[in-house]
Amino acid sequence: MGISTKLLSEGEHVIHTTRTHWKALVVPVLVLIVTCGVAGFVIAVLPEGDSQTLLMWLVILVAVVLIAWLTVWPFLNWITASYTVTNRRLINRSGVITRIGRDIPLHRINDVSYERQLLDRMLGCGTLVIAVASEEGQSVLPDVPRVEELQLVITDLLFGADDGQDDGTAPDRGPNRQ
Repeated sequence: MGISTKLLSEGEHVIHTTRTHWKALVVPVLVLIVTCGVAGFVIAVLPEGDSQTLLMWLVILVAVVLIAWLTVWPFLNWITASYTVTNRRLINRSGVITRIGRDIPLHRINDVSYERQLLDRMLGCGTLVIAVASEEGQSVLPDVPRVEELQLVITDLLFGADDGQDDGTAPDRGPNRQ
């Protein structure tokens, strides 16, 4: 999971990597269960006779096509997609046959926010919205697990972890100097 280290530039290292939340697989799993159940039921109630074998193979073929299209394909999309944050950029990769990638340099990010609906809060995920200084304007990353943590990681990389306290690095201005 994540990005290969050979695709990172010199001095760049991975800070955080994740993929879309498992909730993206709920519908494909339900399709798998229902398709297998319906196919099994239809095969069990097929009338006896010469056409039973042909009808059985037809039901199996339809079930296999539905499972491949509505279960296996979404799973492959889920397993090959990743969100990676390095010390220099945000990397979004997805796609099974055709790979799609978007790299956003951290210095181009203007704002990092997240949205969490009720179901997202219950499952611990959300949508990360990255405002970018480019023609595209925003990059929306749906179903990010622990979206608040990722938003905090990116914000810390952008703005540092300055807590506003004097750490001794600022020049001494004296009591009357500004």
